[in-house]
Amino acid sequence: MTTKTNVQPNFVLLLAPPWTDYELLDSGAGAKLERFGPYRIVRPEQQAFWRPALSNPDWKSADAVFEESDEESRSGWRFRETIEPRWIMEYKNLKFWAEPTPFRHLGVFPEQASHWDWMNERIKSARRPVSVLNLFGYTGLATLAAAEAGASVTHVDSSKKMVKWASENLRLSGLGDRPVCWIVDDAVKFVQREIRRGVRYDGFIIDPPKYGRGPKGELWKLEESLPVLLECCRDLLSENPAFIILTSYAIRASALSLYNSLKEVVAGRDGRIITGELAVVE
Repeated sequence: MTTKTNVQPNFVLLLAPPWTDYELLDSGAGAKLERFGPYRIVRPEQQAFWRPALSNPDWKSADAVFEESDEESRSGWRFRETIEPRWIMEYKNLKFWAEPTPFRHLGVFPEQASHWDWMNERIKSARRPVSVLNLFGYTGLATLAAAEAGASVTHVDSSKKMVKWASENLRLSGLGDRPVCWIVDDAVKFVQREIRRGVRYDGFIIDPPKYGRGPKGELWKLEESLPVLLECCRDLLSENPAFIILTSYAIRASALSLYNSLKEVVAGRDGRIITGELAVVE
């Protein structure tokens, strides 16, 4: 990964590969209309401040709408009619559960599929055992992609419910026998312990929230906590690392900010950093 100070960052737009079980149908007026499997879903999207292309009836016919309120207690899902509490979705060889959560997500981030494909290629092309650390692993779709490619994965998340969901997705994909270690822990505390144990990893997936709490109430604030975490990850790099994926959402920081943060982690290493945005085409 390039570390020379005079090297300019390479900005790219990573478009999600075509899905069968997901479509971005329309967007605009602060919302997006999507299809997750058999259901049409409307969710808030503050960055979509253009006008929608589809007619109002197309939006009104959605099976579920997440209504956002200034008062968190009033935010939530409104269903046009009863839908399944959870359903199976597929991406290539991977299968996983989707379900509406109180945080407007459905356990699936379709725009990250380009990362899954890229990581799959990196792991397979290494032609050696690759160990991957997935921090803030959520429902584990990146863990599935790494395991399917042949890596051993340590999956860390502070939510026991999300770790359980991720492990269900692994079994659903027929990957239950793959070497995946499930950890419910605070990300910073976990990597600090791994340093003391002398553990090293070849690949890192780091997808932190803006704000969160660990299982014992540990506070995570991205602007303050991410530099500490990345410094620890530098100490966990193997002699011949394969990749680091760093993503972030809902923060007032550009791709250039993440580029500069990651550049410190890989200083003195061979390779390059690519930075930009993930996107889905309507």
